[in-house]
Amino acid sequence: MRVNTGIKYHRITGKTENKDYYNLQWAKDSAEMQAGHFLDSRVKQINDLSSFMDTPPIIVCPYDAELYGHWWYEGPYWLYILFKKIYYDDCNFKLITPGEFIDKYPCMQVSSPCRSSWGANGYSEVWLNQTNDYVHRHLHVAADRMCELAKTYPNAKGLKKKALNQCARELLLAQSSDWLFIITNGTMVDYAKKRIKDHIGRFTKLYEQIKGNNINEEFLKEISKQDKIFPDIDYMIYC
Repeated sequence: MRVNTGIKYHRITGKTENKDYYNLQWAKDSAEMQAGHFLDSRVKQINDLSSFMDTPPIIVCPYDAELYGHWWYEGPYWLYILFKKIYYDDCNFKLITPGEFIDKYPCMQVSSPCRSSWGANGYSEVWLNQTNDYVHRHLHVAADRMCELAKTYPNAKGLKKKALNQCARELLLAQSSDWLFIITNGTMVDYAKKRIKDHIGRFTKLYEQIKGNNINEEFLKEISKQDKIFPDIDYMIYC
């Protein structure tokens, strides 16, 4: 059985079957050099922008979380070194969240970025094409129904509140972009389709029980054990 030992045996050596052995120190040296280059590039970017702005510029860096560790083995170490450099080195910026920046500088230009994604060709065809387009109508109906539930039952308590929160979980799980991605790439397609069907089915059954004021406590308990992500979720976010 293949297991994740945490040990990387070979390093990227190009398109060859004869991979060189992984050298941890070389990998760390490379990650440290790349962290330094990233920091220097941001310092220069901020210096260049500052001369054209009345307020300090904000550089937003959103990345796919699975990049760090999954696709890029040294990614977590790169982050560690980068944050150390930002803290100890003499740089011209501080780390901040978008919300904190807006609180500090509430007056700013409003912009509408073009629709794009990291997927193939920079658009949404990975998640909306002839292999998976049938899913979207079910997702849209469920999303509308979730908003309806939140507006209809704003002060739910007890069993009804648990059911409403579970509806929110099932919706989020059904909306996971991984399922559509898997269908497009043709890997584990049956599994992805089953997950979508299961979550939409559970959501729909709960929706009808809530609307009919006839919640099956055993059913709710069963699916809550299976789908227990986001333990602190509040269904009122859909209101």
